Amino acid sequence: MLTGLRPRRRGAPRLGAGLALYLALLCGGVAGAQTQPAPTPALSPTSALFSATPSSEPFTLTYVNRTIVLFKANVLGRSPAERAAGAGRALDALVAQGITGPVTSELFEGGALIRVGSRVVTGLTPLDIDDLSGETIQGVTAQVVARLQIALAEAAEARRLRTLLRSAAVALAGIVVGAIALWAIGRARRAIAGKFVAAAEKSVAKSKIADLDVLRGMHIVDLERRIANTAMVGLDLIVVYAMLTFVFRQFPYTRPWGESLRGFLITTVENLGLGMLEAVPGLFTVVLIVLLTRFVIRVFGLWFHAVEAGRVTARWIYPETAQPTRRLVTTLLWLFAAVVAYPYLPGSDTEAFKGVSVFLGLMLTLGSSGLVNQVMSGFTLMYSRAVRLGDFVRVGDVEGTVTHLGILSTKMQTVWKEDITIPNAVVVAQQATNYSRLGDTEGVYIPTSVTIGYDAPWRQVHAMLLQAAARTAGFRRAPKPMVLQAGLEDFYVKYTLFACLERQDQRPFVMAALHANIQDVFNEHGVQIMSPNYVFDPAAPKVVPKKDWFAAPAAADASPRES
Repeated sequence: MLTGLRPRRRGAPRLGAGLALYLALLCGGVAGAQTQPAPTPALSPTSALFSATPSSEPFTLTYVNRTIVLFKANVLGRSPAERAAGAGRALDALVAQGITGPVTSELFEGGALIRVGSRVVTGLTPLDIDDLSGETIQGVTAQVVARLQIALAEAAEARRLRTLLRSAAVALAGIVVGAIALWAIGRARRAIAGKFVAAAEKSVAKSKIADLDVLRGMHIVDLERRIANTAMVGLDLIVVYAMLTFVFRQFPYTRPWGESLRGFLITTVENLGLGMLEAVPGLFTVVLIVLLTRFVIRVFGLWFHAVEAGRVTARWIYPETAQPTRRLVTTLLWLFAAVVAYPYLPGSDTEAFKGVSVFLGLMLTLGSSGLVNQVMSGFTLMYSRAVRLGDFVRVGDVEGTVTHLGILSTKMQTVWKEDITIPNAVVVAQQATNYSRLGDTEGVYIPTSVTIGYDAPWRQVHAMLLQAAARTAGFRRAPKPMVLQAGLEDFYVKYTLFACLERQDQRPFVMAALHANIQDVFNEHGVQIMSPNYVFDPAAPKVVPKKDWFAAPAAADASPRES
């Protein structure tokens, strides 16, 4: 005898008789059998309880499309599927005889018997109960009794033709009502779309700012129509969902589907509402973090703007690096705020958020090498102050004014109005020449060279080059232009004129005017420019007489462009 068995109450059926009925049911299904069952040998409660063994293939007993119980144990060699099949046959036989209740239960040590009327239809063993999930034999038995009572009532209902006809009529009425609702929603959709068009056209007619063609080209009416269509489609889905739920609930076999649809909708709405209420404290915390971060960023922004404008002086920051430093500090503060606020965001602990985090991390990992290189190069340019906004610089083969100095790239505008974008890594890797850094103070010399034969007096050549520079507008008078003899070559002397520009971005035009003036001055004094080299002296000087300076088609007032 098992230890811990409670004493049998007076008037209760003997435990051995209940177990005999239970075992007879498991061996073939007593209830509803057409022939008398074979005698079952008497078993003690101990042998009956320990005859059950765990099964690796649980099976769910369903009846009239309703879930009754999940069998998880083999009893006397019968698998859960065979136990469910035997119980189903017993229930079918009872319903055929018109016996649908009452459904009762009888508990014994660790197990229970389920009866319909006076007949046993199935039983539960301790192995059918999941103790880890908090199930108890009393709770599972009560659920089985309630579910089986509903299933038997619906099985009896499904056998009554009058009831089925009434259910079909009610379902048909529900379908008609749903169809009428869908038709009304379709009419409302067309009416609303027409009102949107009429209202937009009326507004255009009153404003007299744009015509109807411009309105259609802006696609505003299409956007409004799509919003209305989306709302109407949502209403259509709600109507169809409600109609299916109503129709399914009219018939016994499909009633569980209708109940699950209604339960799903109610549960979803309830979960959404509760989720929104539970998210309020977290959202409030996130709002506080965002507001505090914005306040701190504004305070820092005012200080950095003052440094950039020169109203405040700081030892560790220059006016030209104030703007990128402000952006860097702003980015770091927002990143810190995002890290602090992340745990308070609704759904931050869900798998969806984790998947997004993994995706962002993967993208950052794949593109981090090139991105970090560009970002670090941008910081190098900014904090080394090699180039600044508005500087006229030369990077590689590109010469122009810096219009944008960003984290990833530098933009330059050439004198020909070309907008060129250069990655910061390329700018750092190449030689960059800044013509504006000293151009406004000490001045930057711009060289240009000519080669003149040894028969020309070098003092005369110096004077002519300085005279050409004096005639050219766009050169600074201080520091003064100067001429150097850059080399004594085999056939000529190389003279280089150095002069400082007033505006570096006018370099091509000022140099063009200078070259023209050099030719004029040399022609006026009859000095030949014989470069790069020659073999013998020409019979006549290779100069252009002044009377031929404006030969057709040149105009008499033609002069090189001056800045």
